[in-house]
Amino acid sequence: MTASQHRITEADILPPAEYAARRAELRKSLIAVKKNRRMEVGPFATFHFENYETMWQQVHEMLHIEKGGAEQVPGELAAYNPLIPQGRELIATLMLEIEDVARRNRELYRLAGIEESVYIELADERIPGAPTEYDERTTPDGKTSSVHWLRFVFTADQIRKFSDMGVPAILGVAHPAYGHMAVIPADMRAELAKDFD
Repeated sequence: MTASQHRITEADILPPAEYAARRAELRKSLIAVKKNRRMEVGPFATFHFENYETMWQQVHEMLHIEKGGAEQVPGELAAYNPLIPQGRELIATLMLEIEDVARRNRELYRLAGIEESVYIELADERIPGAPTEYDERTTPDGKTSSVHWLRFVFTADQIRKFSDMGVPAILGVAHPAYGHMAVIPADMRAELAKDFD
């Protein structure tokens, strides 16, 4: 598999016994990749930038855990293929990680609509993160989910700027109850630049 692939097909799926035998090795090999695709912004927002490799592993994990066989494969591909960047975008899973249950419930009500306030800033230009096509992640009573999927669509010029380490790049959240930002490190930018064609 290569990082530039845009879609997992049924032909990419390992037989269950082979995946089970190689599972520890495959998971270990992905640790280095994931390290440069994970970023914390503020006290409890963590972004995991997805690609073919991370989603290939996720599909295999779901098949391994649920043991649904060949019948399960189409559903997993339909769920995870939309989270693979298509050459002019980055896609991130945003996780709001708060261990204390009471605090988590309180914060999730305060953070309704957070998925609409995330951005990547390149010098003086902002690329908004847009929620992916999944179900609504904020309930009618104003409680947001602790997990969101966001798509950042780039122009050709923005891709060039992102790959230019001389151009400052920031990942930020501009929610009224959670205004935080962080500089995207060079090693992470180099890894994420592989998602562009």
